[in-house]
Amino acid sequence: MSSRVVHFELPADDPDRCAQFYADAFGWKIEKWGGPTDYWLVMTGEEGETGIDGGIGRRQGDDDQTTNTIAVDDLDAAVAAVLAHGGTITRPKGPVMGVGWLAYATDTEGNPFGMMQRDESAAD
Repeated sequence: MSSRVVHFELPADDPDRCAQFYADAFGWKIEKWGGPTDYWLVMTGEEGETGIDGGIGRRQGDDDQTTNTIAVDDLDAAVAAVLAHGGTITRPKGPVMGVGWLAYATDTEGNPFGMMQRDESAAD
């Protein structure tokens, strides 16, 4: 199976406070991303250890939830598969500069998730 959860995202009203909580409580290494959006990168362990890393983003709305992101080889095909199997797309495909293409969806039970196709040349 090639579509694995590769990233989690935590929404926060105060990302600095959230980052400090996880750093203090679990020893996670967290640093502000140098990209064009307010985002903090979360490293939950050493490279090569079992587990995933994630990020903290500024909360955009009251219904923001923790979101897991699934790596896909072809985002357009993954979006089509989600729709064909009863899911919904909540944010269409868009670039994450220097990282890849990202879309957000919900499954048949309303659970949110992201899908990411790696492509370092992704741009608007």
